Amino acid sequence: MNGALDWQATATIAIKAIHTNSVRSFLTMLGIIIGIAAAIVAVSISQGAGEQLKKQIESFGTHVLQLRPGASFFGGRSRGGDTARPLTDRDVEAIKDLSDDVQAASGRIQAGVTVVAAGANWSTTVLGVEAAYAEVEDLAIVAGRNFTERETAAGGKVAIIGRTLIDKLFAGNDPLGATIRVNRLPVTVIGVLEAQGASSFGQDQDDVIWLPLHTVRSRLTRTATTVADDAGRIHIKIFDDRDVLEAQAQIEQLMRTRRKLAPGAEDDFAVVNFAEFIRARNETESLLGFLLAAFSATSLIVGGIGIMNIMLVSVTERTREIGLRRAVGARRRDVLTQFLVEATVLGVLGGIIGTLFGITGTYFAAALGHFPVSISPFTLAGAVLIAILIAVFFGYYPARRASRLDPIEALRYE
Repeated sequence: MNGALDWQATATIAIKAIHTNSVRSFLTMLGIIIGIAAAIVAVSISQGAGEQLKKQIESFGTHVLQLRPGASFFGGRSRGGDTARPLTDRDVEAIKDLSDDVQAASGRIQAGVTVVAAGANWSTTVLGVEAAYAEVEDLAIVAGRNFTERETAAGGKVAIIGRTLIDKLFAGNDPLGATIRVNRLPVTVIGVLEAQGASSFGQDQDDVIWLPLHTVRSRLTRTATTVADDAGRIHIKIFDDRDVLEAQAQIEQLMRTRRKLAPGAEDDFAVVNFAEFIRARNETESLLGFLLAAFSATSLIVGGIGIMNIMLVSVTERTREIGLRRAVGARRRDVLTQFLVEATVLGVLGGIIGTLFGITGTYFAAALGHFPVSISPFTLAGAVLIAILIAVFFGYYPARRASRLDPIEALRYE
């Protein structure tokens, strides 16, 4: 028997030893399996949230702000729009005058309506907007035209519709020039919006109809308490080469001046920066990912300790075998290599099984909690590599202990 083993023979002996005690070996790998699976789930959720964040910021626009009334808070509760003065057309014009920073601005009023055309009807969302709204939201009108300034100011009975309304009301046919009824108001379709698909929140962005702002507030949403020039919420686009936060500060100062708020008084409006809002929302998901990653790291350490313990038991059980190999010429490094290979095989198997569980767990979490997930091949390869490193690190001490056994004493071991 040759004491010095080649790599193939060493790996064969390691696999045989693991197979001989398969149940014990699986329980030894369990910590590694759980840790790797949890790490993959955590990283996949974190990466998915990051990609979703990027898409959301792109969809809202990093240079788009929203000004809304009634945004003050008291005792952790919003006082709501009903308790604050509305924003008006004059506020929109004042914001447009900040021409060094503001590229475009438009008021927006939203309401739920029923649209009827050619005997078909559909419940949808109407947006009362100005002609500049398409520029603010960076949306193209792919057929027909936009509102004119005269139609916006005079409350023209014209409409721009999304792709979903074309499918539901016109069976996909050309709607330009057709007359539709929005609640009881007849309007003429003059334009078609580019298809946007579902938002990152799952909302159909094509299920919408645009009418001039004055038309909506005077014909569809008017009540006894409606302000004649109510602009609803104001959407503002900042020039790409301008600092959004500086522009936001200017708009806030302008509104405080226009609304005659005393120094130190609480704002009765809010300028919403969607990019900042989404980043704040993402911090909660990142915290969840961090906690899950901490759990997986703990599981990996526990799994590594398990490998060390079982390797120590294996060294004790195979003391006579070690002594025999040393007696026939095996060197210390051969014995060290033998046990390190066994630890590595445990790490590889644990990493592969943990990866399979991690992929399954990721898709289960996505289905159960509606998490956005993204599984990267680099994540999977890294998980297996970490499992191997953990196994080798914790397997080194038992392997070193086995290599330092005295051959004579080992042969005498009972």
